[in-house]
Amino acid sequence: MAQRAVKEYNCKHLFSKYWNEYFKDFKYDFQAAAISDSSELEEESKNKPWLTIDKLVVKPDMLFGKRGQNKLVLVKKKTVGDIELDDVIQWVDKRSKKNVTLLDGTTGALNHFLVEPFVSHNAKDELYISATTEEEYDEIHISKYGGVNIEKHWDKTIHIKIPVNSTEEDVSSLIQNKLKDSINIPNFNTFATKFYMFFKDLHFSYLELNPIIFKGNQVYLLDSVARLDDTARFIMDKSWDHIQFSSPFGQKPLTEEEIMIKKADEASGASLKLTILNPKGRVWTLVAGGGASVVYADTISDLSGVDEMSNYGEYSGNPSTEETYTYAKTVLDLMTRTSHKENKILIIGGAIANFTDVAKTFSGIILAIKDYTEKLKEVGTHIYVRRGGPNYEEGLKNIKKACEDLDIPIFVYGPETHMTDIVRLALKR
Repeated sequence: MAQRAVKEYNCKHLFSKYWNEYFKDFKYDFQAAAISDSSELEEESKNKPWLTIDKLVVKPDMLFGKRGQNKLVLVKKKTVGDIELDDVIQWVDKRSKKNVTLLDGTTGALNHFLVEPFVSHNAKDELYISATTEEEYDEIHISKYGGVNIEKHWDKTIHIKIPVNSTEEDVSSLIQNKLKDSINIPNFNTFATKFYMFFKDLHFSYLELNPIIFKGNQVYLLDSVARLDDTARFIMDKSWDHIQFSSPFGQKPLTEEEIMIKKADEASGASLKLTILNPKGRVWTLVAGGGASVVYADTISDLSGVDEMSNYGEYSGNPSTEETYTYAKTVLDLMTRTSHKENKILIIGGAIANFTDVAKTFSGIILAIKDYTEKLKEVGTHIYVRRGGPNYEEGLKNIKKACEDLDIPIFVYGPETHMTDIVRLALKR
């Protein structure tokens, strides 16, 4: 399961989209503005009159928690009181595109904010509900001690394990038996049951509302945290409104090449991953397998230093020749953009494949090498190959002949050579 965090705005929007389908006994007025700067807020106010009428709340919406503790929530001003649109504009202006350091040490620029109507309430009315996915069951967590201090009251939280194949009736019965009358809100058991069904049907891997407020049948989702199961995207993308997953706060933005490989990965049954570490580095890799990529990264860092490791990633899961070609030419293009005081090194490695056709994937790599022959020569590229698995003899023979015909130095090894020996040989040579 690939758990991908979604912004609070997106989570609440999904609730709004499916509210009547799951929570018809309750009412939820979704009012929110997602902005990156104050100019967008002024535009939003033209179509959302509540922004100029209601008292407001503003906070960053960038996949990090404890925003109140980090003093990044504007709810009320000490001297004046309620927050209005002009206050929000000034607050966002002071922080938009500016770096902040969180209490956990993470530093990043604020570039996405969420503005909502302020909901006046008593702290004792703040409830907590969440759902999580475990290996053999799901679990619902419910507490009447919601809000910022939920962790202090975690021992009072009710935990309800839900077997994976449970029907809605099963879930309702489990919740009813566990909660009894501990939550004094009409139809809350129904709400909790539907909350779990919503969580399950939309393929969340984690879903939290904290706090959630009930005023009669009116529900207020004051804060939410959510992660979706990205492996379900091919069947859920439309239902999710084509959500664009964001990078974690503090992580550098994806490059154009990283985005392209990410999209190729999402459209493929194989696994294609690419992270650019140092575009001017000496050692580049085309590694088959997630486990192998970790081993090669550790070995390269140990023998040459972290600064010389240019990229990290993998192609695995038996990608097609075309997919491997796209992946390989992306790496080669990045590799040949700059020269190095020493020759560039390309490591084409991997463990002994179980089902990936080595000859087929190497055909894609060979096509990419042919496209970049002159550029590879310009930066003095030496290629080191180690691979095993189905049709590996043919694959090794083909890539060796192709490079020799192109006059590109290549050193080829099969499974008789230790997987990472080619790193030592490349750096020593």
